[in-house]
Amino acid sequence: MLKRLEEKIEGRVLKQMLYLMRFGEKGVQKRVALALAHLCSADDRKTIFIDNNGLELLLDLLESTTKKQKREASAALHTMATKGMSASIVDLAPASPTPRVYLGEQYLNNPVLSDVTFIVEGKRFHAHRACLLSSYIFGAMFDGGYKEKEAKDIEIPNIKWNVFELMMRFIYTGTVDVDLDVAPDLLKAADQYLLDGLKRICESVISEDISVENVSHMYVMSDTYNATSLKYSCILFILKQFDNLSSKPWYCHFIRCIKPDIRNFFSTLLTMPKHTG
Repeated sequence: MLKRLEEKIEGRVLKQMLYLMRFGEKGVQKRVALALAHLCSADDRKTIFIDNNGLELLLDLLESTTKKQKREASAALHTMATKGMSASIVDLAPASPTPRVYLGEQYLNNPVLSDVTFIVEGKRFHAHRACLLSSYIFGAMFDGGYKEKEAKDIEIPNIKWNVFELMMRFIYTGTVDVDLDVAPDLLKAADQYLLDGLKRICESVISEDISVENVSHMYVMSDTYNATSLKYSCILFILKQFDNLSSKPWYCHFIRCIKPDIRNFFSTLLTMPKHTG
């Protein structure tokens, strides 16, 4: 039955519904937007929700005075984000630049040809300036007017040895295995040193641990460390888990605060270029 309805939402029928959504009574506009979120094709979503303001109607319903409308809006937005969309959360985040060079694991903390040593928690880490240029921060450190430009030993404060070692492993190899217990600290380091590829690995690991109990904390973390993929994962979780979250005393204020980010998420999702096979 639902499939048959979906097939009818095109052509003249769609135009009539768009007219109602634009110019109908306010309650009618919102009901049409809710229905179209579930029934329209992926190809029509930009036209409906960006070009004809349907997204704003759904976002307004997230702050409705009635729980029923909030639930319906959350479900509609979650359906729109997950049904028939080929893009992943990672695809929606800003693209990371291609690293300049990988030396390989054999050079990781290897004094051979090392031309700089980092001191982390009192331990020495042998490194190679050419490899470190994949981080813009290290590149600026060595090429700019900083004291580190000529230094052979450089103290790195405020980072644990195991976190630094994992970060350097990524710089040298382009990949790293990240456990959940170290992922938040490594995300912080990746943000500090502008290593977007490493950030994405950390975000993926942390996203797997999002729960009703910690989603607000995870969201703050995503904001603090500019972790777009993690933020979008939190948004999807919040929309999906309305019944479990809406009774929390902080929920209404939280939704109000993150509403601009929800708008950005859907604006990005709905305006992505279509993939061609």
